[in-house]
Amino acid sequence: MLKTSIRNKLIVLLLLITIIPFGSSIIVTYLYTKESLKDQSIQENINLLYQGKVNIESYLKELNNFTFAFYNNPDFMNYLRKNEIGDYVSRGVAHNVLQSLLYSDESVNKVTMAIVKHEDLLTVSRRSAIAYSRLVKAKDIDYYKKARENPANLYIEPLNAQDRFTIHRAFRDVPAIHVLAYVSLEIRPDKINELSKYLYHEEAEEFYILTQEGHLIYSSEANSNVNEQLEWKETLLTASESNGTVAWKDENFDGVMIYETTSDATGSWILVKRIPNMTLYESAYSVAIINIFFGVIGLSLVILATLLVSFKITSPIRVLLQNIKQVEKGNMQVQFQTLGTDEIGVLGDRFKTMIEKINQLINREYKLELENKTNQLKVLHSQINPHFLYNTLQSIGTMALKNKVPEVYTSLTDLSQIMRYSMNMEHDIVPLEKEINYTKAYMLLQKQRFGDDLEYHLDIDELATHVKVPKMILQPIIENYFKHGFEVRNHIGKLTVKCKKKDQYLFISISDNGIGVSEQRLKEIRQHLYEEKNQSLGGDSIGLKNVYERLKLYYSEEVSFKLRSRDSGGFLITIRLPIEMGLLHEGDNR
Repeated sequence: MLKTSIRNKLIVLLLLITIIPFGSSIIVTYLYTKESLKDQSIQENINLLYQGKVNIESYLKELNNFTFAFYNNPDFMNYLRKNEIGDYVSRGVAHNVLQSLLYSDESVNKVTMAIVKHEDLLTVSRRSAIAYSRLVKAKDIDYYKKARENPANLYIEPLNAQDRFTIHRAFRDVPAIHVLAYVSLEIRPDKINELSKYLYHEEAEEFYILTQEGHLIYSSEANSNVNEQLEWKETLLTASESNGTVAWKDENFDGVMIYETTSDATGSWILVKRIPNMTLYESAYSVAIINIFFGVIGLSLVILATLLVSFKITSPIRVLLQNIKQVEKGNMQVQFQTLGTDEIGVLGDRFKTMIEKINQLINREYKLELENKTNQLKVLHSQINPHFLYNTLQSIGTMALKNKVPEVYTSLTDLSQIMRYSMNMEHDIVPLEKEINYTKAYMLLQKQRFGDDLEYHLDIDELATHVKVPKMILQPIIENYFKHGFEVRNHIGKLTVKCKKKDQYLFISISDNGIGVSEQRLKEIRQHLYEEKNQSLGGDSIGLKNVYERLKLYYSEEVSFKLRSRDSGGFLITIRLPIEMGLLHEGDNR
């Protein structure tokens, strides 16, 4: 029964292809999430430790900068350079400097100054006044020697028995290099402790600050034995990089150590943060538990749904899917028997109905679109039989020559050329040269009509004369000038037509010196021109609307048709057409 039943086979197959990938997905997701969250956590801690380093450096530099104020005190500098101790006034200068250092920051507990030439040692603290003592061979004292040999003239001594660290600075006679004095600031680590507490989580992570010699400056462990844990400490002290991460595992710790080293000017302290793997993976464990929980629910639902699958449900779906594939291939004539009376059967009937309606809509919309565009083109041309007019005009011209009136003959010839061009229904697409010749004939008639009151100029690029364009796109625009701008002028009427070919476009501009239009009227004309519905706005924009609609039929959205008033008066229309037709081909001469 198992081998012959499609339902049983399907159930077993769906269970296998569901449980195995689902279970594998949970495992892979956990492993990936575990490492991803670990990397993310490490990066966050690296950024946090770096910010902590910056804060500690800023604090130490601030303490260091207090000693640089000595160089701006000429009396104190002279006091240090003298071979003798000096008078009472000179000592007063030294007293003031020490007092200012002592109270420069609340963390400063004691200030000591060893003057080399005087062999004098001055000490002042918050609990005592300035005390003088004799200094013997300051250069041989270990911490002064380390400060002198350090490139930053600095050495930071680690915590002493009173939990204080001391900043020793060699004070040189700039620009000379010999040492005038050694200044020591004993600092309470309160500020360092405060800054350090922001860099780790108590009871979950460890944090230490070490000197380059391995001495302890700060420890997150109350009873830290960091000085005894030589193995991991030596690894960091001998590291070639000033910062980074180190995986570490021993009997007391299994995790990652992140470290950052401060600059030489701040003692080259090493900030160490030790994070156990349990802390790093804590978020991953939570995510894994959630994934497993929802995974079990999902698997249970999938198994339940698989058991409900039957051959009766899958078979109609397969038939419907095959017909959908036929539609995808372009076969819109889909026919199949009913798939039943249930939901799948209703879906099949709706599918058939939908395909039939789509076929009807495609045929109807395609035919309507073709008829609409054809009718729009035809409506824009006159349907008058031109032969009667041609013969009549020719007879009138012959009579004008017999009566020796050549001007009338010329006018009739131009008019005949205009009518022959405009009424020719055989060609909708013509070279620009023919459109220009038609425009010349039209302008000659206007010139004969208005005489010296009209000047016109045709600036045509020779490369543009062979470009194919729709017929009758210039004359309706020019005619607008004579309708609305020429009659109300107070000077000689001027009209300029420019055509230029550039790259893959033909640029046409038509400008005049008429009265132009107001901004409000220009806004109304543009709105009427570009709107889809052909609503009437007045005779002054009908010609522009017709030309624009015809250009859109041929070039679709690639046409650019812009109107504006000229600054010097008059109106300017600019047209940009692609060299290649958008909707119709150059050879289409309906």
